[in-house]
Amino acid sequence: MVLRQPRAGLSLERVERPVPGPGQLLIKVEACGVCRTDLHILDGELQQPKLPLIPGHEIVGRVAGAGPGVEGHALGLRVGVPWLASTCGTCQFCRAGQENLCDAAAFTGYTVDGGYAEYCVADAHFCFPLPEEPEAASLAPLLCAGLIGYRSLRLAGQGRRLGIYGFGAAAHLIAQVAKARGREVFAFTRPGDAAAQKMAMDLGCVWSSGSDEPPPRELDSAIIFAPLGELVPAALKATRKGGCVVCGGIHMSKIPAIDYSLLWGERVLRSVANLTRQDATEFLQLAKDIPVRAQTTRFALQEANEAIALLRQGKISGAAVLVP
Repeated sequence: MVLRQPRAGLSLERVERPVPGPGQLLIKVEACGVCRTDLHILDGELQQPKLPLIPGHEIVGRVAGAGPGVEGHALGLRVGVPWLASTCGTCQFCRAGQENLCDAAAFTGYTVDGGYAEYCVADAHFCFPLPEEPEAASLAPLLCAGLIGYRSLRLAGQGRRLGIYGFGAAAHLIAQVAKARGREVFAFTRPGDAAAQKMAMDLGCVWSSGSDEPPPRELDSAIIFAPLGELVPAALKATRKGGCVVCGGIHMSKIPAIDYSLLWGERVLRSVANLTRQDATEFLQLAKDIPVRAQTTRFALQEANEAIALLRQGKISGAAVLVP
């Protein structure tokens, strides 16, 4: 599925099978998650994508070939390919363990072709071995919704009462991690979204309501996954002094003017940018141990536009996944 111009939708096309270059793997795609970042790319909110572009960065597949210099990746090995496609490895950020901030980074399904296809290529150093169980469609959302959610959770601190604004793909995965760690999760959904509120409660959240409602108790920290700047003041207001509010998305609408009293009291407001390979190593092991289970709605590859439209309308429960 190919994007030729932002806001023009995706077209089903037959293209040449990619050839892995030095250090790359050829991967036969088993499943690829549909992420809200894909929506931002298709809508032109993330500018300067590679065009034409094959989107998709929550890829689960099998090694089908390798370029020169690749070792340790047997044919048929199941691997995952995340958003972070490569980094320079030499800048101040890479040397400091902050490769997620590398200015020369490449991104799967944005600056390099991704997984809305039968095959893709990826840097072997940025692919991660995956277990044979569960099935590929259930693993795909872990590769971004899970990883970015995990980084957001880690940066939110260790407070007991956690608020999550926007209960979609990332939230339903990270709520499971937070609950396993003994935390109380308060879920904020679109106002009136009974299905999302029920899913939150079924996953063990202690409270769930619309984002226009205050929580019954003061939060220690909050994560905002919904791309709505208007939620920032609401989350700060719901969070105690000394707490932290994390903006977990790559794009957000404008944040309204904030009265200083909402930030005062040593509250912290911060963003999460991309992910590191260490995040992936830690979270994928954690997801296996808990275990974390993704709730998915599956679509054929050629139904990508339908999946994107339903995601835009907030009508996907859990995560959408394309299965070639």
